[in-house]
Amino acid sequence: MRLTPRPGRRLGTVIGTLLVTLATSLVAITSTAAPAQADACYTWDGTLRQGSTGAGVTQLQIRVAGWAASGTVFTIDGSYGPATTTAVRNFQAAYGLGADGVAGPNTFSKIYALQDDDCTPVHFAWNEVDDVCYGGWPAPISGTVAQVKANLMQAMWRAEAIRHRLGDHPLRVTSAYRSKACNDQVGGATNSNHLYGRAMDLVPGDGATSLCSIGRASRQSFPQVLGPGYPGHNDHIHAGIQSSVYHNAPSCF
Repeated sequence: MRLTPRPGRRLGTVIGTLLVTLATSLVAITSTAAPAQADACYTWDGTLRQGSTGAGVTQLQIRVAGWAASGTVFTIDGSYGPATTTAVRNFQAAYGLGADGVAGPNTFSKIYALQDDDCTPVHFAWNEVDDVCYGGWPAPISGTVAQVKANLMQAMWRAEAIRHRLGDHPLRVTSAYRSKACNDQVGGATNSNHLYGRAMDLVPGDGATSLCSIGRASRQSFPQVLGPGYPGHNDHIHAGIQSSVYHNAPSCF
């Protein structure tokens, strides 16, 4: 004999099914609505484009400065203008993303993959850029250690761009920050960008690159590039951040 379900039981089954469906939908919405927390460093909470301003733009600019238009001085100012659009577009193209100059989820996901929890790029670390003579962070000639490290953060991200431009072959930092005592010891210029954490000296980390290839790749990332053929720079590439463009490595370019 076939039993016919009672109306109450059928209604309960329908309501139960609806509740399960609703709960599943809420879980899906909850899991996709919030931006992914990349790491302990910084997480962007929305798309940035030309006209955007604020801390999110500043953090983005630090990471894409090495992809600015060649021969220009890229300024970290928290304002998303044409120069930032160009840098973002170049970054996107270099990493195989849709190159529209708008920083959205795909762009941020790539940045998250490239940075450690302390905000440094994955291929460079603080112990590579501290005082080359004494280690650590002796007081700078002017300003604060925090300012020096902020400058070095920019320099490391620019060096990350150079590394990728060279096919991701490793680079070795032979000198970055120098206290005054260290700068005097190595015979550095009295106004050297190293004194402020605004410069890195780079050499190949393997046999697949040359000083000249590093120098050529550096010209898009750093406004100051000195190398072979320039006095005192035959064994390294000096890459510095400054307010004017000066590239001089006569043996290379």
